[in-house]
Amino acid sequence: MKKINKTIVILLSLGAVWSSCSKYHAREYAVDKPEKVLAQEDINAYNPLKSYLDKQANPGFKLGVALNINDYLNKGVLYRLANRNFEEMVMGYEMKHGSIVQADGSLNLSRVEQLITAAQENNMALYGHTLCWHSGQNAAYLNKLIAPVEIPGSDGPALAGHALKMINPSVVNPWEAQTAYAINSIEVGKEYVLKIVARGNKIGNISIDLQSAPEYTADNMGSLALTTSYKAYELKVTATAARNNFIINFGQYDGTIFIDKVVLTKTGSSANLIANGDFESNIDGWGGWGNNSTRAQSADGEGYGSPGGYIIEKTPAEKEAILTKALETFIASMLEKTKGYIKAWDVVNEPMSDWPDQYALKTGIGKTDLADDEFYWQDYLGKDYAVKAFQLARKYGNANDLLFINDYGLEGSGNKCKGLIAYVSYIESKGVKVDGIGTQMHIDINTSKDNIVSMFNLLASTGKVIKVSELDIGLGNGIKTSNATAEMYQKQADLYRYVVEKYLEIIPKDKQYGITIWSPLDSPDQESSFWRRGEPVGLWTEGFVRKPAYQAVAEALVAKE
Repeated sequence: MKKINKTIVILLSLGAVWSSCSKYHAREYAVDKPEKVLAQEDINAYNPLKSYLDKQANPGFKLGVALNINDYLNKGVLYRLANRNFEEMVMGYEMKHGSIVQADGSLNLSRVEQLITAAQENNMALYGHTLCWHSGQNAAYLNKLIAPVEIPGSDGPALAGHALKMINPSVVNPWEAQTAYAINSIEVGKEYVLKIVARGNKIGNISIDLQSAPEYTADNMGSLALTTSYKAYELKVTATAARNNFIINFGQYDGTIFIDKVVLTKTGSSANLIANGDFESNIDGWGGWGNNSTRAQSADGEGYGSPGGYIIEKTPAEKEAILTKALETFIASMLEKTKGYIKAWDVVNEPMSDWPDQYALKTGIGKTDLADDEFYWQDYLGKDYAVKAFQLARKYGNANDLLFINDYGLEGSGNKCKGLIAYVSYIESKGVKVDGIGTQMHIDINTSKDNIVSMFNLLASTGKVIKVSELDIGLGNGIKTSNATAEMYQKQADLYRYVVEKYLEIIPKDKQYGITIWSPLDSPDQESSFWRRGEPVGLWTEGFVRKPAYQAVAEALVAKE
């Protein structure tokens, strides 16, 4: 207290000295504040963002922000920033499959429960993101569900000492190396199912026919893609004529093939039409045909359950059933836990291909660099994967939930927006309602304004609720904060203003869900995991200083007559 009093006395004394020196007037030493300081003070004088939205003019509009769960639950500066400026928040990662589903398939929703409680305390709405995506998945668990069953020979059932062995020394026409088994009970119009275990001494393909001799016409059952380990296969065909031979064609496989446990049945019957398909004791009834093959022979120690073991691949139908159940478990658990508070969801995220066919779905087929969290549901459930996801979301959520499909790049110059709209039409042709479409808009100051207007017009024409779901605007060409200029920041502000104004102008008011700012702060440059790492994409700097973009969004939110 003594120090404080002394300071006051000194200051008072100094004040007396200054006042007694009448020839020195303060105005003579006044200087104008730098323009940069004045501009920042002007921005700082703005009220919280959400206060600028005229709710009477835009009753359904929600101003949202994306956060990570720790930033909100830790109740630090971002927690206060979000509560002060926004009406709704969405989690960037923590409500996705990879965050929730554990290695054993169980779901850990404890953090989501904490988030809901914290949001309720602040009257902050929560938006669900996302139920079905190709990224952010527990891919290890999903791949494990559909992995082949590997049965080591030493642990396998009923060890056998024989297999059907076929040798082809060189590649010829498929029919020039054949093994045949005579059967006389194949009926026209009946479906037949083949189960067979096989391996080769190299990777390659052989095919199976139901044949009529002597005409040598056939119904092809399909191919076996052989590996060097025993695998179980299943093929089906409907006979178009009476057939009397079961044929294995291996003319295009130059190597040694081992076959065991051949079971051919008519659908609805359990009777094996190939009596000698289990080669534990003999190979009677099998003969070699063609110019390039040896007669079928016994292979001791190569039978089913041999020390080499074998692999049972799951059929496409089995994989589809398994993954449909896994998707249902995730969606049902998420919605049952959250539907008391969350009323809107991104059900399907980023379904459309980027190139070359933007009317097609994304796929992981042929990709050799899949990330650890990458899993393409559509590759197993087919084009109807989104139909299933929306059905499940409708089944387990609230009756009036708003269910969205969401994608990026819709403002581009290609057909991706039209492709997404066409896919929505396809989903609804299956009797499932899609309430809304989300456009992410991760753009930069060089993005075409004409393309933005074109996208909003296309989306408005659908009659769906439209949401700008993940808006952030960079400076183009990956320009980092350290290289940003005042001119670039002004262009960024102008484009933020343009996007908000055009959304409010073009999207009918009763179809406006709102706009979510994906990066409220400029992105740090410390870690590669940061979104748009090191880019100044936010409305605030990393140090929570408002930018011109903040001012632009505030002004754009004011409802125009």
